[in-house]
Amino acid sequence: MKVIEFENVTKNFGDRNVLDGLSFSVEKGEIFVILGPSGTGKSVTLKHVVGLLEPDSGEVRTSADRIGYLFQSGALLAWMTVAENVALPLRETTRMKEREIDAKVADALGAVGLLDAADKYPAEISGGMQKRTGLARAIVREADVILYDEPTSGLDPVTSAHITKLIGDVNAARSITSVMVTHDLASALTIASRIMLVKDGRAVICAKPDEFLASRDPDVAEFVAATKGAMK
Repeated sequence: MKVIEFENVTKNFGDRNVLDGLSFSVEKGEIFVILGPSGTGKSVTLKHVVGLLEPDSGEVRTSADRIGYLFQSGALLAWMTVAENVALPLRETTRMKEREIDAKVADALGAVGLLDAADKYPAEISGGMQKRTGLARAIVREADVILYDEPTSGLDPVTSAHITKLIGDVNAARSITSVMVTHDLASALTIASRIMLVKDGRAVICAKPDEFLASRDPDVAEFVAATKGAMK
């Protein structure tokens, strides 16, 4: 079952063509990873999924009732505690009673291992914990789809691996669909159902991780070599 479909989507910002006839689909339950150099339209693609942007031409379709979004920065409110940040979507968009909100927040924080940090403020926790707080906020409304914008950006390798595993665990435990934009090839190869490489606003390849690595497409080979070179 297709949860997200892009059909010949084009998006321009002024005279800059960011998406150029992009087409792909995401199946229910997948962890679909979008790789590519900076400026190739990866984050713009996510914004089309969630409805923050509309295509100039082409069509975006989604069957999801609720979509969660984990921003690259975490986007936490500094004056709110971890628990208050996670509770915010429920307080803003539902009429739940406080005891119901508290129960859902505790469940979401438990899922990402942050119950002990519920009363701390963003400045008092690490970057990895801030990302986990953002993930808890994304799942607290029982989203069907979660979009991840560079979830391991700015994190050390150990923390990155932990966040990557957590994304996989949450996806499986909650039977959701995940779409992740990243530069992190190691993370993509670890958890992706399929990997799409985007260049110049178009899909170069969309394949399972082993097929992606085995591809002889020059753009794939260039991206893989550059990534491995950066890791040395």
